[in-house]
Amino acid sequence: MVCHDTTGTYKKFPAGCGHPAYEEKKMGKKVFIPVDLRNVARHVGRTSRKTCGTCHFYGGGGDGVKHGDLDSSLLTADKNLDVHMDAGGLNFGCTRCHTTMAHRIAGRFYSSPSTDRYRLALPDDDGSRIACESCHSRRPHRTNRKLNDHTDRIACETCHIPALARVNPTKMWWDWSKAGRFDENGRMIVKKDDKGRIIYHTKKGEMRWATNVMPEYEWFNGVITHVLLSDRIDDSRPVRLTQIHGSCSDPASRIYPFKKFRGKQPYDPVNKTMVVPRLFGKKGTGAYWAEFDWLKSVKAGMDAAGAPFSGKVGFVETEYLRPVAHMVAPGKDALSCDECHVEKGRLEKLRGFYMPGRDRNRVLDTTGWAVVGIALMGILIHGLMRIITRSEGRRRK
Repeated sequence: MVCHDTTGTYKKFPAGCGHPAYEEKKMGKKVFIPVDLRNVARHVGRTSRKTCGTCHFYGGGGDGVKHGDLDSSLLTADKNLDVHMDAGGLNFGCTRCHTTMAHRIAGRFYSSPSTDRYRLALPDDDGSRIACESCHSRRPHRTNRKLNDHTDRIACETCHIPALARVNPTKMWWDWSKAGRFDENGRMIVKKDDKGRIIYHTKKGEMRWATNVMPEYEWFNGVITHVLLSDRIDDSRPVRLTQIHGSCSDPASRIYPFKKFRGKQPYDPVNKTMVVPRLFGKKGTGAYWAEFDWLKSVKAGMDAAGAPFSGKVGFVETEYLRPVAHMVAPGKDALSCDECHVEKGRLEKLRGFYMPGRDRNRVLDTTGWAVVGIALMGILIHGLMRIITRSEGRRRK
C-alpha cells in the first residue's frame, strides 16, 4: 500500500513495525488518524518518485540523513541536480532504472550485484537498466573519446556525481556517546543550527551536517559485506561497518564514489563486538529513550537478538560507506581531468597503481621525456631538411 497509494493518506505508524494506524494513536505531540484502507485500495496506482521517496529519502530518521544522494530535493529536481530526474526534462521515475519483475526490484550491490552485468538494455528496452552502461554503453563519450579509455577502471558515477547533498544537507557525524544529557531542570536538550537542523538531542546525541560533500573513493567490485554481531572488531581504530570489496588488481573492480557516514556507537569492550541497543519502549523494558541507561538498553537489545553480552558498554568510532548513484550532474559539471590527475587530487588516498599527473616514477618519467625529446628532435630535423631541400630546388630553377 505504501508503494502504490495515490491518495497520500497511507502513512506508517513510527512504532508499528511497518503498519499504519488502525485506530487513532498519539506519538509524542503528533496524532496519527486511522487510515481508510478501503479508500486506499480503491486508488492504488503506479509507484512514483514520491512513494519511493517516502522511505528512501528519509532513511535514518529524517530527510537526507542516511544516503546523501537521496533526499526530498529530488521530488522537484532540475537538470543541475539530476539529469535523469529533471522535472522539466526527462523526468524519470525510480522504476525507469530500478526495473521490476514479479515485484523483484532491481537493486544494486547486495543480493545480486549489478556491476558484473553491462548488457545493453536498449534499444529493445528489455531487462535491467540499473547500470549506467545499460543505456549509455561502455563507450558513452562521442566528443572526447579518450574518456572512453577510463570506463574499464572508473565508474560513471565517479566523474558524473561530483558532490553529494547539493541542495539539502546530509548527516555526516552521529555521536551516540553524548546522548543522555538534560538541562538544569531535568528536561531534554534539543539544539538546532541556523538552518533548523538538529545538532544535539538528549535522545540521540551530537550530530553534524554538510552540503556539497565530496565523495570518498574506493576500488569496488560490487560486493559489500557488513560487520555482524558475531564478528570480533579492532577497537583501536575506527570500525568500518561496511566492508567494500575490490582492489586495483581485481579486473572486476572499478573506482566508485561513496558517502562515509561516521560516528560513535555503543559496543562490548570485553567481547570486542558491536551491540544492538533497545531504544524505543516503556520504562521497565530497558529502552534507552525511557530510562537513559546504556547498560540496560544494550542488555535488553542483545537479549532480544539472542547474542552474547559481557555486561560492559563502551563507545567506539565507526564508519559506514554507502555507494553513491543518484544526483547525476550535467556533463558540463562532470569532473575535469585535473581534479584527479594531480598531486593531492580526489584520488590521493587510492594507492597501488600509477596515475599520470599524480605519481612520480623516475624511470617512467625519464623514458617519457626521452621519447618526447626524440620526437621533438625528429620534427626539427624533418623541418630543417624540408627547408634545405626547398632552397636547393629554388637555386636549380
